Amino acid sequence: MIDVPGLVPALAQWLPRQRWYAGQVEPASLTVLDQEIRGDEFPVLVRLLVEADGVDYQVLVGVRGRDEHPEFLRGHDQALIADIATTRGDAVAYDAVYDPELALVILEAVAPHEDVERARLMGAEQSNSSIVFDERIILKLFRRVQRGHNPEVEVTQALTKQGFNCVAEPLATYRKGDFDLAILQPFLAGAVEGWALALTSLRDLFGMHDTSSIPIITPDAPPPPMDPGQAGGDFSGEAARLGAMTGAMHVALADAFGRHPAHPGTWAASIAAEIEAVHPSELDVRNAHAILDELADIDAGAAIRVHGDYHLGQVLRTDAGWFVLDFEGEPARPIEERRRPTSPLKDVAGMLRSFHYASAVARTERDEGALEGLAAAWEERNRKAFLRGYMSAAGDGGILPPDPDCVALVLAAFELEKAVYELGYEKAFRPDWVHIPLAALNRLTAGRPTESPPTERQP
Repeated sequence: MIDVPGLVPALAQWLPRQRWYAGQVEPASLTVLDQEIRGDEFPVLVRLLVEADGVDYQVLVGVRGRDEHPEFLRGHDQALIADIATTRGDAVAYDAVYDPELALVILEAVAPHEDVERARLMGAEQSNSSIVFDERIILKLFRRVQRGHNPEVEVTQALTKQGFNCVAEPLATYRKGDFDLAILQPFLAGAVEGWALALTSLRDLFGMHDTSSIPIITPDAPPPPMDPGQAGGDFSGEAARLGAMTGAMHVALADAFGRHPAHPGTWAASIAAEIEAVHPSELDVRNAHAILDELADIDAGAAIRVHGDYHLGQVLRTDAGWFVLDFEGEPARPIEERRRPTSPLKDVAGMLRSFHYASAVARTERDEGALEGLAAAWEERNRKAFLRGYMSAAGDGGILPPDPDCVALVLAAFELEKAVYELGYEKAFRPDWVHIPLAALNRLTAGRPTESPPTERQP
């Protein structure tokens, strides 16, 4: 019915328009590794595994008659692949995840026991594709795939076996050959993303600042300085609970995958290489290398499996507490690198950088320099609350450096790594945001960190 090899030229032109595609230009080579066609009548589902310039992808193609004009494609030009000829007549090929009818066909291959009626695509412009069914379950389809178990499958299954209940337990997985292609999990209806909660807290705090700026009657009495803890949307309690959940997650990951010897010298060399690759002229390289030189010679605790891409957008607040999402890590990195044990403080650094980003973005929304001190106070309050919660859960888990000063040093090194990555990203894609990682780099390289994170083990 469908000439799959004939789709290859159209797919080569279509792929660069997808966010999950690794390149920015049309691939020089594209090979179909595997194909599966479901359906004899329109709509037809074509599941493909393709290799484009050495990277493997899962592509789900829907095919309908050209005269159907499906409503679900309206406004989604990036979903259209090409007009094609079939044995059933002229047709249009498109990204099947947009098609609610074909979504049911996709789910049937993964979990034939599930009885569902409705499907909706969630967040189309993401590195993977997620479809929600009956507001009850969610199917995550991996787009850029690699041979071996996907960390999202591997880690969520392992954490569930450890009794860690802050992940959505896998209900089914779909694997073909050497590739994990999909995972089905409960849909956390009503959950709120950590990023959204943090921005709401900041907006509430800044709103109070507006109220406090109204002139007061008492002569010569300036308005009192704002305390972030006075805001109705104070986030510090949630930050502490998020920290405790993160610490428990790291202990569970260590129990599941093992505690391995730390190699701080290797970490330092890797961070130095990233600095060299970005080559930021704004960075005090001498002070940055001083931090890394000191890191190489300390007792850095244990190396464990980590989340790998941890920030406020990867956690959800539900009525039952905080949940963690997306253990896949950074899809652009090789699977071996994403599985490699490292310091749990790498994840902690990612979350702390996210607090800084939230405070900076919220202040930029208002375009008020007067809010800079208030934003910094919010960040510091929630930073300390998160670390306090984290240390209460992870401090005795056998995964952290034994000396609080070493904890601070490892944390500073991984914050440095993250900020350097952010600087390169912002220069390439959001130059108006370059000031955010620059502020962090200036703080981190002003000298060796002098304040140790709060820890239950400190007297």
